[in-house]
Amino acid sequence: MKRVIVYAAGVTMINVSDLRRPSLAAVLLLTAATLAGCTPATQQYFSTQESRIGPDDGTDSCRPRVVGLDNTGQFFGRDILKGAAIGSVAGGVLGYVLGGHDWQGALIGAGAGAAAGGLSAYAVDMHQHLLAENQHIADTQQAFNALMDCRFEQARAIRADYRTHVIDRQTALARMAKVKAWAQRDLALAREIDTNIRDRGARFDLAADKVAPGTSTAAAQAPAPRQVTVRRTADLKLNPQAGAPDIGQVPAGQPVSATPAGGDYALVETGSGQRGYVETAALKGSVGPPPSGLATPAAAAGGADTPAAVRSLAGSNAARRDAFEQSVAVAEAAASSGFESVD
Repeated sequence: MKRVIVYAAGVTMINVSDLRRPSLAAVLLLTAATLAGCTPATQQYFSTQESRIGPDDGTDSCRPRVVGLDNTGQFFGRDILKGAAIGSVAGGVLGYVLGGHDWQGALIGAGAGAAAGGLSAYAVDMHQHLLAENQHIADTQQAFNALMDCRFEQARAIRADYRTHVIDRQTALARMAKVKAWAQRDLALAREIDTNIRDRGARFDLAADKVAPGTSTAAAQAPAPRQVTVRRTADLKLNPQAGAPDIGQVPAGQPVSATPAGGDYALVETGSGQRGYVETAALKGSVGPPPSGLATPAAAAGGADTPAAVRSLAGSNAARRDAFEQSVAVAEAAASSGFESVD
């Protein structure tokens, strides 16, 4: 009979001697391994930092910020994986027993168990875990903003050196091409982090639903863009901060769609598709209130054990996930043209 070696969380290996009639333990461990292997974070978790961000050749002044983004982003590729694997075992039990001791029932149960795994790993104290998750997203957002600011500052410095004849055009173009390659790698890393954040967020929403039913539905309802007019010529910012690099301008009187981005800024999109952040004071018309908890990762009102507090924190978690995804998209669009010219 064919023997199969199965690896699972916390287990070195087991032998499954009969795939048609596997033992209960074998089914549970195999479903755990299957669910863990399908988790997007798995490959990142077992990768090295150098494979993710490349080797340090000593020429990148933004390297500390690249390391900072990678360090904060690695959080999202870790703990939830363990919860999913453990949960798949519990789900496998139900699937194996309720499914008439069959292989297919165990796999179906494992899928339900993966959701329960997220719950068992993070909903023991859902309030505290959501607080921690929100803080980690805030830290990652800050690290990403700092890195993108640094890349655009590198580009600005190259243009300044070229304009003042410190370097010739060929040198300027070569340096700009290098910065562009670095930025593309940064954005690929940010997209990978975003995928992990959203994967974890879906699990948190499901877990929060167990504590406060309807949470996942409410979390999915992002504020709709509103049509407003630019009151005065406004700078488009790379991120919603006063010191962020300018990536364009919107002339006075131009209509734009705007979404609150927290603080004094809104994410706007012009009719031509250009996107960036603009001070709300430069807009004529209300963009609406920012999503709950977007300005700070503070605790929700109410007791930590109340469904209302969990629902509020889950909503702020969804808002932070959306904000990070939007900021990556804005940076990607800006980078597509921001490193092309030295003039």
